[in-house]
Amino acid sequence: MSTVRILLTGIGAEGRHGASPGERDAPQPFVLDLDLFVDVDGDTLEATADYRDLVRAARSVVEQGSFALLESLAEAVADAVAAHDRVTSVVVTVRKPGAARRLEVADVAAQAVRAEAEE
Repeated sequence: MSTVRILLTGIGAEGRHGASPGERDAPQPFVLDLDLFVDVDGDTLEATADYRDLVRAARSVVEQGSFALLESLAEAVADAVAAHDRVTSVVVTVRKPGAARRLEVADVAAQAVRAEAEE
């Protein structure tokens, strides 16, 4: 068995998250990046983490939940991805494009880390 790093970047999803009044009234765009380590035990799909399952799990958290803080959303996505078999650690970055336009900031992001030792 070997450990392999997998990067899944630019995952788009829409959700109702935010701390300011009205932010959760309508879905807004979010962009997710997953940086994970996976135990791989052969050259078959069953021997690794299926990318489709990881992306579905991440999107589901964004689309079905509702959080005031971007940090809480990132933690929930990290928990969902880390729960998959063969994932030993994950760093999730959740970006909310345009969230701080009034501050002249192009993007706001939060990261959460989950590792096997945290279980």
